[in-house]
Amino acid sequence: MTESRLNLAGQDITDRCKKIIPGQTDDLLLSKLQALIPDHPIRLALTGDEWYRLGGVVDMDGKRIANDLIEWVERTYLECGQNLQTLIDYTLEQKLIATKQTGKTLYFVVQTGTKAEDFTLIEIDKTHEVSDRMLVDENNPPDDLEEFIDPLQPFCIESFGFGHSRYTYRRKTDVKLFMEVINERHPGEHPVQRFMEDWNRSSAGQKHSMSEDWIIRPYRHTGRFGEQIVNVEIVNTHKNNLPHLEDFSGKKGSALSNVLSRFDRQAGYPFAWFFYMVKGKLVSTHSADAVYKDISGDFAYLPERDEAVLRDWISTPYNV
Repeated sequence: MTESRLNLAGQDITDRCKKIIPGQTDDLLLSKLQALIPDHPIRLALTGDEWYRLGGVVDMDGKRIANDLIEWVERTYLECGQNLQTLIDYTLEQKLIATKQTGKTLYFVVQTGTKAEDFTLIEIDKTHEVSDRMLVDENNPPDDLEEFIDPLQPFCIESFGFGHSRYTYRRKTDVKLFMEVINERHPGEHPVQRFMEDWNRSSAGQKHSMSEDWIIRPYRHTGRFGEQIVNVEIVNTHKNNLPHLEDFSGKKGSALSNVLSRFDRQAGYPFAWFFYMVKGKLVSTHSADAVYKDISGDFAYLPERDEAVLRDWISTPYNV
């Protein structure tokens, strides 16, 4: 597969998401995305953890009052003469219910080349609206608008859903371009960049596409002075259970080689144990020390390219 750029606008993806009938499956979304990108394979790599955000307002019969809870509260507060008690009385009289949006982010990978960094990550949110709470608890009314919108002790009710799941485009990340930006802002080589370069020069990179088992996910965090910092993390997407490799005491030579080879077979590609070790997932760093002692002595069971990666890690360890 030759390397190429993915010329796909976020608006194109948004349009496809809007055309999917609510309640239909992720497989249909995948097929519509693939139709947009016929020259590159695309797959659903990961379904993120469930999250929720504020929804809208409905009455006791489920009739829609507002799609946006915050907008409704602020507007109705003004209509009530900016009198909080009047707003509370009106809400209790109408027996209004606040809803919430529950969702999961779907991570789709588009493979655009053979290198570790040659893929595009498409993130799409799958959301479903459900009832959450009575908008106001008569026995514990809010003290201000902030508590009205998001109370610390809500009067929760039995949940029921509104309609079907919907898909919303979130963002698209060209990994190679994104890493170029990250490296410009990061002092020295970014660990994720080194992970990908080690992948490319190892046996793993000769046999397997990194994005089949590992994706990079951008994220933001706040610095010590309140500044917004963009960074990236490596996420493992392997779906099968793999063994923990922690105790290597007394193992060397063929015994150690067999343990690591068995792990690699279960992972599906050579030198897998090294990358799980760098991630700090399942494989102890003692494995690297043990293998290094072996290859520095009488044993030679690693290909030269993997020996070079391991020796560099021993010289300058890193993790992601």
